[in-house]
Amino acid sequence: MSVEFGFGTYRVVDQNLEHIQALRLAIESGVRIFDTSSNYMNGASERAIARVLSQLNASQDVEIISKFGYIQGTLLEQIKADNPFKEVVEYSDNCYHCIEPAFMREQLSQSLQRLQRDTLECYLLHNPEYYMYDALNNAVSVEAARDTMLQRIYTVFVALEQEVAGGRIKHYGISSNSFAKSSEEPDFLPYENLILLARKAAEESGNTQHHFSTIELPINLLEQEGLKCASWAKKQGLRVIANRVLNAQKEGLMFRLADYDEPHKYDYCLNTVLELCEHKSLQPIYNIIKQLDCNRHQFGWIGEYDAFVYTQVIPHLHKSMSVLEGDDQAALIDSINLFLEQLKKMVAHECSQKTRLQLQKVLGSCEARLLQHCAIDFLVKSQKVDVILVGMRKPSYVADITAINL
Repeated sequence: MSVEFGFGTYRVVDQNLEHIQALRLAIESGVRIFDTSSNYMNGASERAIARVLSQLNASQDVEIISKFGYIQGTLLEQIKADNPFKEVVEYSDNCYHCIEPAFMREQLSQSLQRLQRDTLECYLLHNPEYYMYDALNNAVSVEAARDTMLQRIYTVFVALEQEVAGGRIKHYGISSNSFAKSSEEPDFLPYENLILLARKAAEESGNTQHHFSTIELPINLLEQEGLKCASWAKKQGLRVIANRVLNAQKEGLMFRLADYDEPHKYDYCLNTVLELCEHKSLQPIYNIIKQLDCNRHQFGWIGEYDAFVYTQVIPHLHKSMSVLEGDDQAALIDSINLFLEQLKKMVAHECSQKTRLQLQKVLGSCEARLLQHCAIDFLVKSQKVDVILVGMRKPSYVADITAINL
Protein backbone atom coordinates (compact mmCIF):
# COMPACT_ATOMS: atom_id res chain seq x y z
CA MET A 1 0.00 0.00 0.00
CA SER A 2 1.47 3.37 -1.03
CA VAL A 3 1.23 6.38 1.30
CA GLU A 4 1.86 9.98 0.30
CA PHE A 5 2.16 13.35 1.97
CA GLY A 6 -0.46 16.04 1.56
CA PHE A 7 0.06 19.75 2.16
CA GLY A 8 -2.37 21.15 4.75
CA THR A 9 -3.02 24.86 4.20
CA TYR A 10 -4.88 25.74 7.40
CA ARG A 11 -2.91 28.95 8.08
CA VAL A 12 -1.56 29.66 4.59
CA VAL A 13 -2.25 33.04 2.97
CA ASP A 14 -1.59 34.32 -0.53
CA GLN A 15 0.15 37.51 0.67
CA ASN A 16 2.84 35.71 2.67
CA LEU A 17 5.89 35.16 0.47
CA GLU A 18 7.20 32.36 2.71
CA HIS A 19 3.92 30.46 2.32
CA ILE A 20 4.08 30.87 -1.45
CA GLN A 21 7.67 29.60 -1.48
CA ALA A 22 6.64 26.61 0.63
CA LEU A 23 3.84 25.72 -1.78
CA ARG A 24 6.19 26.01 -4.76
CA LEU A 25 8.83 23.84 -3.11
CA ALA A 26 6.22 21.24 -2.17
CA ILE A 27 5.10 20.88 -5.78
CA GLU A 28 8.68 20.79 -7.00
CA SER A 29 9.41 18.12 -4.36
CA GLY A 30 6.61 15.88 -5.59
CA VAL A 31 3.72 16.73 -3.24
CA ARG A 32 0.53 16.32 -5.25
CA ILE A 33 -2.33 16.68 -2.74
CA PHE A 34 -3.28 20.07 -1.30
CA ASP A 35 -5.95 20.28 1.39
CA THR A 36 -7.77 23.55 1.94
CA SER A 37 -11.19 24.92 2.90
CA SER A 38 -13.39 27.90 2.15
CA ASN A 39 -12.90 29.19 5.70
CA TYR A 40 -9.12 28.81 5.88
CA MET A 41 -7.81 32.34 6.36
CA ASN A 42 -10.99 33.81 4.90
CA GLY A 43 -10.32 32.21 1.50
CA ALA A 44 -6.67 33.26 1.34
CA SER A 45 -5.44 29.65 1.47
CA GLU A 46 -7.35 28.81 -1.71
CA ARG A 47 -6.02 31.94 -3.39
CA ALA A 48 -2.48 31.00 -2.40
CA ILE A 49 -2.80 27.59 -4.05
CA ALA A 50 -4.17 29.20 -7.22
CA ARG A 51 -1.35 31.73 -7.27
CA VAL A 52 1.35 29.08 -7.12
CA LEU A 53 -0.30 26.76 -9.61
CA SER A 54 -0.61 29.61 -12.11
CA GLN A 55 3.07 30.45 -11.66
CA LEU A 56 4.16 26.85 -12.18
CA ASN A 57 1.56 25.92 -14.78
CA ALA A 58 0.96 22.77 -12.68
CA SER A 59 -2.83 22.76 -12.36
CA GLN A 60 -3.23 19.40 -14.06
CA ASP A 61 -0.59 17.68 -11.94
CA VAL A 62 -2.09 18.18 -8.47
CA GLU A 63 -5.26 17.29 -6.60
CA ILE A 64 -6.96 20.03 -4.63
CA ILE A 65 -9.28 19.01 -1.81
CA SER A 66 -11.48 21.76 -0.40
CA LYS A 67 -14.24 21.76 2.20
CA PHE A 68 -17.42 23.56 3.18
CA GLY A 69 -19.42 23.94 6.36
CA TYR A 70 -17.79 26.62 8.50
CA ILE A 71 -19.06 30.18 8.50
CA GLN A 72 -16.39 32.56 9.78
CA GLY A 73 -14.73 35.87 8.97
CA THR A 74 -16.41 38.13 6.43
CA LEU A 75 -18.90 35.41 5.52
CA LEU A 76 -20.07 35.30 9.13
CA GLU A 77 -20.60 39.06 9.07
CA GLN A 78 -22.73 38.68 5.95
CA ILE A 79 -24.78 35.84 7.44
CA LYS A 80 -25.39 37.80 10.64
CA ALA A 81 -26.61 40.76 8.60
CA ASP A 82 -28.77 38.77 6.17
CA ASN A 83 -29.04 34.98 6.41
CA PRO A 84 -30.54 33.37 3.28
CA PHE A 85 -30.04 29.80 4.55
CA LYS A 86 -32.46 27.78 6.68
CA GLU A 87 -30.14 25.33 8.44
CA VAL A 88 -27.41 27.51 9.92
CA VAL A 89 -26.35 26.50 13.44
CA GLU A 90 -24.57 28.86 15.83
CA TYR A 91 -21.54 27.20 17.38
CA SER A 92 -20.15 30.40 18.92
CA ASP A 93 -20.19 34.16 18.34
CA ASN A 94 -17.25 33.72 15.94
CA CYS A 95 -18.30 30.50 14.23
CA TYR A 96 -21.52 29.33 12.60
CA HIS A 97 -21.98 26.17 10.56
CA CYS A 98 -24.12 24.97 7.67
CA ILE A 99 -24.18 22.03 5.21
CA GLU A 100 -27.48 22.57 3.43
CA PRO A 101 -27.35 22.18 -0.39
CA ALA A 102 -27.86 25.86 -1.21
CA PHE A 103 -24.97 26.82 1.06
CA MET A 104 -22.79 24.07 -0.40
CA ARG A 105 -23.43 25.25 -3.96
CA GLU A 106 -22.60 28.85 -3.10
CA GLN A 107 -19.43 27.88 -1.27
CA LEU A 108 -18.36 25.62 -4.13
CA SER A 109 -18.82 28.46 -6.60
CA GLN A 110 -16.68 30.76 -4.47
CA SER A 111 -13.98 28.13 -3.94
CA LEU A 112 -13.76 27.39 -7.66
CA GLN A 113 -13.45 31.10 -8.33
CA ARG A 114 -10.67 31.55 -5.76
CA LEU A 115 -8.89 28.43 -6.99
CA GLN A 116 -9.32 29.52 -10.63
CA ARG A 117 -10.67 26.12 -11.60
CA ASP A 118 -13.75 24.76 -13.35
CA THR A 119 -13.67 21.45 -11.48
CA LEU A 120 -12.64 20.43 -7.99
CA GLU A 121 -11.20 16.94 -7.59
CA CYS A 122 -12.66 16.34 -4.14
CA TYR A 123 -15.09 18.33 -2.01
CA LEU A 124 -15.59 17.50 1.67
CA LEU A 125 -18.28 18.21 4.24
CA HIS A 126 -16.36 19.85 7.05
CA ASN A 127 -17.27 18.53 10.52
CA PRO A 128 -21.01 17.93 10.03
CA GLU A 129 -21.22 17.04 13.73
CA TYR A 130 -21.44 20.76 14.50
CA TYR A 131 -25.18 20.30 14.10
CA MET A 132 -24.95 17.81 16.98
CA TYR A 133 -23.29 20.36 19.27
CA ASP A 134 -26.09 22.84 18.66
CA ALA A 135 -28.80 20.21 19.10
CA LEU A 136 -27.35 18.76 22.29
CA ASN A 137 -26.98 22.25 23.73
CA ASN A 138 -30.71 22.67 23.11
CA ALA A 139 -31.60 19.47 25.01
CA VAL A 140 -32.25 17.34 21.92
CA SER A 141 -31.60 13.65 22.63
CA VAL A 142 -28.45 12.08 21.19
CA GLU A 143 -30.49 9.64 19.07
CA ALA A 144 -32.71 12.36 17.61
CA ALA A 145 -29.75 14.64 16.95
CA ARG A 146 -27.85 11.89 15.14
CA ASP A 147 -30.87 11.03 13.03
CA THR A 148 -31.26 14.64 11.97
CA MET A 149 -27.54 14.99 11.29
CA LEU A 150 -27.55 11.89 9.06
CA GLN A 151 -30.62 13.20 7.22
CA ARG A 152 -28.84 16.49 6.57
CA ILE A 153 -25.77 14.59 5.35
CA TYR A 154 -27.96 12.54 3.00
CA THR A 155 -29.63 15.66 1.61
CA VAL A 156 -26.32 17.28 0.78
CA PHE A 157 -24.98 13.96 -0.60
CA VAL A 158 -27.77 14.15 -3.20
CA ALA A 159 -26.70 17.68 -4.08
CA LEU A 160 -23.06 16.61 -4.29
CA GLU A 161 -23.95 13.74 -6.61
CA GLN A 162 -25.72 16.31 -8.77
CA GLU A 163 -22.57 18.45 -8.78
CA VAL A 164 -20.61 15.40 -9.96
CA ALA A 165 -23.09 14.93 -12.78
CA GLY A 166 -22.74 18.62 -13.61
CA GLY A 167 -18.95 18.40 -13.71
CA ARG A 168 -18.08 20.86 -10.95
CA ILE A 169 -16.63 18.14 -8.69
CA LYS A 170 -15.25 14.67 -9.39
CA HIS A 171 -15.94 13.08 -6.01
CA TYR A 172 -16.72 14.02 -2.42
CA GLY A 173 -16.36 12.93 1.19
CA ILE A 174 -16.37 14.01 4.82
CA SER A 175 -13.72 15.51 7.07
CA SER A 176 -14.76 14.93 10.67
CA ASN A 177 -13.10 15.01 14.06
CA SER A 178 -15.95 12.79 15.28
CA PHE A 179 -14.69 9.91 13.12
CA ALA A 180 -11.88 9.67 15.66
CA LYS A 181 -14.13 9.41 18.70
CA SER A 182 -15.50 6.45 20.56
CA SER A 183 -19.00 5.32 19.64
CA GLU A 184 -19.90 6.08 23.26
CA GLU A 185 -19.26 9.79 22.78
CA PRO A 186 -22.45 11.83 22.20
CA ASP A 187 -21.01 13.56 19.11
CA PHE A 188 -19.75 10.36 17.49
CA LEU A 189 -20.51 10.23 13.76
CA PRO A 190 -21.86 6.74 12.87
CA TYR A 191 -19.78 6.24 9.75
CA GLU A 192 -21.03 2.76 8.89
CA ASN A 193 -24.25 4.33 7.54
CA LEU A 194 -22.47 6.60 5.09
CA ILE A 195 -22.02 4.18 2.18
CA LEU A 196 -25.73 3.38 2.19
CA LEU A 197 -26.56 7.08 2.21
CA ALA A 198 -24.19 7.67 -0.70
CA ARG A 199 -25.73 4.84 -2.72
CA LYS A 200 -29.24 6.19 -2.16
CA ALA A 201 -28.07 9.69 -3.02
CA ALA A 202 -26.53 8.49 -6.27
CA GLU A 203 -29.74 6.66 -7.18
CA GLU A 204 -31.88 9.70 -6.41
CA SER A 205 -29.65 11.96 -8.49
CA GLY A 206 -29.60 9.57 -11.45
CA ASN A 207 -25.97 8.43 -11.17
CA THR A 208 -25.17 4.76 -11.76
CA GLN A 209 -22.74 4.66 -8.80
CA HIS A 210 -21.94 6.86 -5.85
CA HIS A 211 -18.93 9.19 -5.75
CA PHE A 212 -18.32 9.20 -2.00
CA SER A 213 -14.59 8.49 -1.99
CA THR A 214 -12.75 10.10 0.92
CA ILE A 215 -12.73 10.49 4.68
CA GLU A 216 -10.42 12.77 6.63
CA LEU A 217 -9.86 12.50 10.38
CA PRO A 218 -7.31 12.97 13.17
CA ILE A 219 -5.02 9.98 13.69
CA ASN A 220 -1.71 10.12 15.51
CA LEU A 221 0.46 8.31 18.03
CA LEU A 222 -1.62 9.54 20.96
CA GLU A 223 -5.06 9.45 19.35
CA GLN A 224 -5.60 6.04 17.81
CA GLU A 225 -9.38 5.67 18.10
CA GLY A 226 -9.69 6.85 14.50
CA LEU A 227 -7.96 3.69 13.26
CA LYS A 228 -11.28 1.87 13.72
CA CYS A 229 -12.97 4.24 11.28
CA ALA A 230 -9.96 4.05 8.96
CA SER A 231 -10.13 0.25 8.96
CA TRP A 232 -13.81 0.38 8.04
CA ALA A 233 -13.11 2.91 5.29
CA LYS A 234 -10.38 0.79 3.70
CA LYS A 235 -12.73 -2.20 3.57
CA GLN A 236 -15.23 0.02 1.74
CA GLY A 237 -12.62 1.12 -0.78
CA LEU A 238 -12.49 4.67 0.56
CA ARG A 239 -9.40 6.85 0.71
CA VAL A 240 -8.23 7.74 4.24
CA ILE A 241 -6.55 11.08 4.92
CA ALA A 242 -4.99 11.50 8.37
CA ASN A 243 -4.79 15.04 9.69
CA ARG A 244 -3.35 16.48 12.91
CA VAL A 245 -0.65 13.84 12.70
CA LEU A 246 1.90 15.92 14.64
CA ASN A 247 -0.46 17.91 16.89
CA ALA A 248 -1.91 15.43 19.34
CA GLN A 249 -4.25 15.55 22.32
CA LYS A 250 -3.93 13.39 25.41
CA GLU A 251 -5.78 13.80 28.71
CA GLY A 252 -6.80 17.34 27.87
CA LEU A 253 -3.31 18.46 26.90
CA MET A 254 -1.83 19.26 23.48
CA PHE A 255 1.51 17.90 22.31
CA ARG A 256 3.60 18.66 19.25
CA LEU A 257 5.07 15.37 18.09
CA ALA A 258 8.27 16.81 16.68
CA ASP A 259 11.80 17.51 17.88
CA TYR A 260 13.37 20.95 17.55
CA ASP A 261 17.02 21.94 17.96
CA GLU A 262 18.03 24.51 20.53
CA PRO A 263 18.62 27.90 18.81
CA HIS A 264 22.20 29.11 19.28
CA LYS A 265 21.42 32.80 18.60
CA TYR A 266 18.83 33.13 21.34
CA ASP A 267 21.00 34.82 24.00
CA TYR A 268 22.53 37.19 21.44
CA CYS A 269 19.13 38.33 20.14
CA LEU A 270 17.77 38.66 23.69
CA ASN A 271 20.67 40.83 24.85
CA THR A 272 20.51 42.97 21.72
CA VAL A 273 16.86 43.87 22.33
CA LEU A 274 17.45 44.57 26.01
CA GLU A 275 20.35 46.90 25.21
CA LEU A 276 18.20 48.82 22.72
CA CYS A 277 15.52 49.22 25.40
CA GLU A 278 17.71 50.55 28.21
CA HIS A 279 16.30 54.08 27.83
CA LYS A 280 13.65 54.91 30.44
CA SER A 281 11.01 55.62 27.78
CA LEU A 282 11.34 52.04 26.55
CA GLN A 283 11.06 50.44 29.98
CA PRO A 284 7.67 48.80 29.13
CA ILE A 285 9.24 46.99 26.17
CA TYR A 286 12.25 46.00 28.27
CA ASN A 287 9.89 44.53 30.87
CA ILE A 288 7.90 42.58 28.26
CA ILE A 289 11.05 41.06 26.77
CA LYS A 290 12.39 40.12 30.22
CA GLN A 291 9.07 38.50 31.15
CA LEU A 292 9.02 36.53 27.90
CA ASP A 293 12.48 35.21 28.62
CA CYS A 294 11.66 34.33 32.23
CA ASN A 295 8.38 32.61 31.33
CA ARG A 296 9.48 30.74 28.22
CA HIS A 297 9.46 27.46 30.17
CA GLN A 298 5.78 27.78 31.05
CA PHE A 299 4.29 26.79 27.70
CA GLY A 300 2.97 23.28 27.29
CA TRP A 301 3.17 23.25 23.50
CA ILE A 302 4.09 25.62 20.70
CA GLY A 303 0.48 26.41 19.78
CA GLU A 304 -0.06 27.83 23.27
CA TYR A 305 2.96 30.09 22.75
CA ASP A 306 1.68 31.30 19.36
CA ALA A 307 -1.72 32.19 20.77
CA PHE A 308 -0.18 34.07 23.71
CA VAL A 309 2.28 36.08 21.61
CA TYR A 310 -0.21 37.11 18.92
CA THR A 311 -3.07 38.00 21.27
CA GLN A 312 -1.24 39.33 24.33
CA VAL A 313 2.33 40.33 23.55
CA ILE A 314 2.35 41.89 20.09
CA PRO A 315 -0.50 44.37 20.78
CA HIS A 316 1.37 45.64 23.87
CA LEU A 317 4.63 45.91 21.92
CA HIS A 318 2.96 47.95 19.18
CA LYS A 319 1.50 50.32 21.76
CA SER A 320 4.81 50.70 23.60
CA MET A 321 6.79 51.42 20.44
CA SER A 322 4.67 54.45 19.59
CA VAL A 323 7.19 56.63 21.46
CA LEU A 324 9.75 55.96 18.71
CA GLU A 325 9.81 57.24 15.16
CA GLY A 326 11.66 56.66 11.91
CA ASP A 327 14.92 54.71 11.90
CA ASP A 328 14.92 54.13 15.66
CA GLN A 329 11.54 52.44 15.51
CA ALA A 330 12.51 50.38 12.45
CA ALA A 331 15.73 49.18 14.10
CA LEU A 332 13.90 48.17 17.27
CA ILE A 333 11.17 46.37 15.31
CA ASP A 334 13.79 44.39 13.40
CA SER A 335 15.55 43.48 16.63
CA ILE A 336 12.33 42.41 18.34
CA ASN A 337 11.29 40.31 15.35
CA LEU A 338 14.62 38.50 15.42
CA PHE A 339 14.23 37.86 19.13
CA LEU A 340 10.66 36.58 18.78
CA GLU A 341 11.82 34.24 16.02
CA GLN A 342 14.54 32.85 18.29
CA LEU A 343 12.15 32.71 21.24
CA LYS A 344 9.69 30.60 19.26
CA LYS A 345 12.49 28.19 18.36
CA MET A 346 13.56 28.02 22.01
CA VAL A 347 9.99 27.37 23.19
CA ALA A 348 9.58 24.69 20.52
CA HIS A 349 12.84 23.06 21.64
CA GLU A 350 11.90 23.11 25.33
CA CYS A 351 8.37 21.85 24.60
CA SER A 352 9.75 18.94 22.59
CA GLN A 353 11.96 17.98 25.53
CA LYS A 354 8.92 18.11 27.85
CA THR A 355 6.93 16.01 25.40
CA ARG A 356 9.58 13.31 25.39
CA LEU A 357 9.64 13.29 29.17
CA GLN A 358 5.85 13.24 29.61
CA LEU A 359 5.26 10.62 26.91
CA GLN A 360 8.27 8.37 27.40
CA LYS A 361 6.09 5.33 28.08
CA VAL A 362 3.99 5.93 24.97
CA LEU A 363 6.92 6.73 22.71
CA GLY A 364 8.74 3.54 23.58
CA SER A 365 11.42 2.84 20.96
CA CYS A 366 11.52 6.43 19.70
CA GLU A 367 14.46 7.47 21.86
CA ALA A 368 17.01 7.38 19.06
CA ARG A 369 14.77 8.89 16.37
CA LEU A 370 13.11 12.21 15.72
CA LEU A 371 9.60 12.41 17.12
CA GLN A 372 8.17 13.45 13.77
CA HIS A 373 9.71 10.41 12.10
CA CYS A 374 8.21 8.12 14.71
CA ALA A 375 4.78 9.78 14.35
CA ILE A 376 4.76 9.36 10.58
CA ASP A 377 6.18 5.86 10.71
CA PHE A 378 3.31 4.88 13.01
CA LEU A 379 0.78 5.92 10.37
CA VAL A 380 2.62 4.19 7.55
CA LYS A 381 2.87 0.92 9.47
CA SER A 382 -0.83 1.02 10.35
CA GLN A 383 -1.57 0.32 6.66
CA LYS A 384 -4.86 2.17 7.09
CA VAL A 385 -3.84 5.61 5.84
CA ASP A 386 -3.44 6.76 2.24
CA VAL A 387 -2.51 10.40 2.75
CA ILE A 388 -0.59 11.95 5.66
CA LEU A 389 -1.61 15.60 5.86
CA VAL A 390 1.01 17.95 7.29
CA GLY A 391 1.04 21.73 7.65
CA MET A 392 4.11 22.99 5.78
CA ARG A 393 3.95 26.79 5.84
CA LYS A 394 7.72 27.24 5.59
CA PRO A 395 10.15 25.90 2.97
CA SER A 396 12.17 24.34 5.81
CA TYR A 397 9.07 22.39 6.91
CA VAL A 398 8.57 21.15 3.36
CA ALA A 399 12.20 20.07 3.13
CA ASP A 400 12.05 18.25 6.47
CA ILE A 401 8.82 16.38 5.64
CA THR A 402 9.56 15.46 2.04
CA ALA A 403 12.98 14.14 3.06
CA ILE A 404 11.24 11.40 5.06
CA ASN A 405 11.21 8.16 3.11
CA LEU A 406 7.68 6.74 3.19
